[in-house]
Amino acid sequence: MSANQHHDKIIPVDLLTGFLGSGKTTLLLRMLEEYRERGLQPAVIMNELGEANLDGEMIGEGAPMAELLGGCACCTVRGDLGLAIKSLAEQYRPDVLIIEATGAANPLELMDGVADSSMYVRTALRSVIAVADGPELLRRRRAGQSRTFRLMREQIRCASRLVLNKTDRLDPEELVEAQQLLREWNPHAPIVATVRAMADLAWLTGGDPAVLPGEDTAVLRPEGTSLANAQHRRDAPDGCGPSCGPACGHLHEDKPTHESHDHEHEHDHEHAHESHAHVSALTHYFRGAVDSHAFEALLRSLPPDVYRAKGIVEFRDTNSRFLFQYAFRETDFMRITPQGTVHNVAVFIGEGFDREALRARLHSLESHS
Repeated sequence: MSANQHHDKIIPVDLLTGFLGSGKTTLLLRMLEEYRERGLQPAVIMNELGEANLDGEMIGEGAPMAELLGGCACCTVRGDLGLAIKSLAEQYRPDVLIIEATGAANPLELMDGVADSSMYVRTALRSVIAVADGPELLRRRRAGQSRTFRLMREQIRCASRLVLNKTDRLDPEELVEAQQLLREWNPHAPIVATVRAMADLAWLTGGDPAVLPGEDTAVLRPEGTSLANAQHRRDAPDGCGPSCGPACGHLHEDKPTHESHDHEHEHDHEHAHESHAHVSALTHYFRGAVDSHAFEALLRSLPPDVYRAKGIVEFRDTNSRFLFQYAFRETDFMRITPQGTVHNVAVFIGEGFDREALRARLHSLESHS
């Protein structure tokens, strides 16, 4: 693979979530070993609540690693997540990036952090793997509702793959109960019952670990072809809300303001990728500038199931580039003048939306540009 080809490839991101002690690090070590056996170079971001990353000591020198310490990646150090992804991607050019989140992290915010990184380096969220401690899951359920129990439910609900771990400590009736609870919370994600997090890598990643799903030419093998090209949800009752009023000069759902647009651009190829069947992320790299009116119309007509979108876009009818943010039917544009390489990309996050239809609409925008 040439240097340019390696630079252009899209790096798949595998996100490991699960409550404290569920077996995430054990699973991470198994994934790293299998990636290396396949001739692929993984990189790791490890997030810990404390000031020391003891689990990171087990990684050794087998994979480049970045640490996010002193908080969960979705709050006090969340702003560093995109920087860590960018640093690892640019310095090591890994074939895959694995993020092991602290057990206190909300996966939706981590997905948002990966979306941020796609503006600066070519990344796409491939899988969200939730590891559940079977005995602890049932214990928490029987103890009643608690903040921890609700967080465990959210982690499971957002997954594309569910690893029900420590099943050797469950009797047959408890195993069925735990599986039924996972299925109740997440009707779509495949489930595997494991002891010591023994799960197949191809199953975890939704196919060949050397291939980024959703892109026929996305072969990531060392000898393969290159890819032709990846803010915190605002605090409001629905998890997000507008940061400015109707007189702000930005675009909102009911008041498009084309006069606030001027735009410029630098590139790019495209990649549209769905990460999971229930809570989904679609990442689309634009091949060129698009019409501002058509793009705004697309955002205004997004289905309610798409609750978050963000990215950078160039409009061919203006002379500037814009950072856009969409959250729960509200849209905001901010003109930017990036320093260095910043990709034109749009990332959409939601539940059960028609990704193929949205992908087709994005392609149509480009075909008419």
